Amino acid sequence: MTRKYFGTDGIRGTVGQAPITPDFVLRLAHAVGRVLRRTESRPTVLIGKDTRISGYMLESALESGFNSAGVDVVLLGPLPTPGVAYLTRAQRASLGVVISASHNAYPDNGIKFFSAQGTKLDDAWELAVEAALEEPPVWADSPSLGKARRLDDAAGRYIEFCKSTFANDLTLKGLKIVVDGAHGAAYHIAPLVFHELGAEVIAIGCSPDGLNINHEVGATHPDALIKAVRANKAHYGIALDGDADRLQMVDADGRLFNGDEVLFLMVNERLARGEKVPGTVGTLMTNMAVEVALKKKGVEFVRAKVGDRYVLEELDKRGWLLGGEGSGHLLALDKHTTGDGLISALQVLQACVRSGKTIAQLLAEVVLFPQTLINVRLKPGQDWKSSKQLADMTKIVEGELGDSGRILIRASGTEPLLRVMVEARDAGQAKRCAERVADTVRS
Repeated sequence: MTRKYFGTDGIRGTVGQAPITPDFVLRLAHAVGRVLRRTESRPTVLIGKDTRISGYMLESALESGFNSAGVDVVLLGPLPTPGVAYLTRAQRASLGVVISASHNAYPDNGIKFFSAQGTKLDDAWELAVEAALEEPPVWADSPSLGKARRLDDAAGRYIEFCKSTFANDLTLKGLKIVVDGAHGAAYHIAPLVFHELGAEVIAIGCSPDGLNINHEVGATHPDALIKAVRANKAHYGIALDGDADRLQMVDADGRLFNGDEVLFLMVNERLARGEKVPGTVGTLMTNMAVEVALKKKGVEFVRAKVGDRYVLEELDKRGWLLGGEGSGHLLALDKHTTGDGLISALQVLQACVRSGKTIAQLLAEVVLFPQTLINVRLKPGQDWKSSKQLADMTKIVEGELGDSGRILIRASGTEPLLRVMVEARDAGQAKRCAERVADTVRS
């Protein structure tokens, strides 16, 4: 079966347009509640959200839908996505629900779910919910209705959890850190985490008004962080996205480090401590330089499809702990069950403090390969997969690149575009090869 509503990370769209409307979200919660009731007589769900103005409306709709199915609700208020995942597990709840559209602008919103173990739910569960949505509602009678309450110290509990992942014998004293909360779910949490570990914190992007989430701040707009780090002569800068599961970091020189580099640093820090790291998972877009550097250290590297969900699936299958994407979604499964921007940042800072080195010094052996990405608009009905000319050109380019580069061709999931990406040690070669392949597609 194909899913009608669920995408790769829950259900997402523009507020006021199907399916992100209060009537659908009420029906969704009712359907989820009915699925939960099949295995549990009195389920409890936690609901957290980011700072979008639409969160109030969707929170109320979810609460009503769950209560109408005989499910109790605990409201967490604004809380990062990984915070909801943590509290779902810690509170022994049946399910965690997050109202967020992550790095999208405020007109969008979405609903995503976590299991009782704080992990993403599988396709079978999502299909069961979609099937329940097609059935008529079965409203609980008054004695069976669910109740709702608020967990007032949700933020404090999550702050303590984040701090617990940082080594007890280390401190951030002496470090000045700029923290950019993207005017999102971590606005009242991220600055405190680093402050309570001893850092001097300068907070930006921590004044949400319901309409400014991710607006020219945060992990998707790191220029604001770079400027603030330089202006304040800070040692480091940390940028999260709207729901704080994504991370970008900046050093004192204003150099930006992406998720690929942070992933290598996390692996290398564990190797330096004598821990075994049998392998790690990236994606089809992970820079080849990271793969080369990891293999030199005897660490197997596997590429998953783009999306942290697929990285997690690959890690689970292999029993590995570390993985991530260049966008800043990073997984350290011995620290948390899901990607967490704050915990990832703490792992990097821990490595810096313990070694006495900067991020740049720790990454001296990794020089990212230049990448050229060209989006080619496809003609209606164009069958690029069966094109002999494209296949022949791809083989020619692969032969030219050899072991010092690679080519990736993939279709956009949202637009009639073909994405042609070439990376090589030489930037000019990457550009020339990408343009030849793109021209072949156009012709």
